[in-house]
Amino acid sequence: MSSRIIKTFSDNKKKLVTFITGGDPNFETSKKIIKTIAESGTDIIEIGMPFSDPMADGPTIQLSNLRAIKQGINLDHIFSICRNLRNANDTIPIILMGYYNVVFHYEVEKFVYECQQNGVDGLIIVDLQPEEDPELLSAIKSTDLDLIRLITPTTNTERLEKILKHSSGFLYYVTITGVTGQNSANLKELKQSIINIKNKTKLPVVSGFGIKNREQVKKVCEISDGAVIGSSIVKIIENNINNEEKMITLVANFVKQLKEGIVE
Repeated sequence: MSSRIIKTFSDNKKKLVTFITGGDPNFETSKKIIKTIAESGTDIIEIGMPFSDPMADGPTIQLSNLRAIKQGINLDHIFSICRNLRNANDTIPIILMGYYNVVFHYEVEKFVYECQQNGVDGLIIVDLQPEEDPELLSAIKSTDLDLIRLITPTTNTERLEKILKHSSGFLYYVTITGVTGQNSANLKELKQSIINIKNKTKLPVVSGFGIKNREQVKKVCEISDGAVIGSSIVKIIENNINNEEKMITLVANFVKQLKEGIVE
């Protein structure tokens, strides 16, 4: 288990997890945005690995994937972005999030090696089911990389136990059925789901999908160990695509506001 992730959750305070697609809107600007997010108070950074068919993501993140791909962004660029952040910040956990097709075509062993070399702490592979993960599990077995699992509102008890068997770091609870950035979470249902999960594991549980602003982050963190916000940040990038300075300033201010909502 990643020492950075362990340390991050060790104080039992609520955590802000932020996501952007690596390489969006371009390689150099992406490095600046990620460094800015880290400096603005986020606790964990998720970096999306661009993919042509991000089926779990809504229109905003789909477009960010396409922008990165049009810039020629590949996994070597993503690892360079991770290394750039790690050189500037040795404490913040870095999570790579994406689809198994990207990892498989890069070669699993090579992918895991590069994760270790470039300061990555955990992986969220959206479409990798427990029945299909032996190759990746075998590759990370002797490392401190965490395989962070998704749990959804439709995950039953039997399925939950199977998912938990090889989970580490923390759990990512998907608050809604559907894609990222669309509907908002039902807090009553979220509370009961988190209680059920906590009865089965001591891993921290952060909630994501459909969380768009400071108020929602605050409410979700009253229930979960943390909140993930991505589409709203990616939307700032999209809306200021031709003004890097404004884009970075707005992202910084937004992340600071989200963090303030958690620590109030």
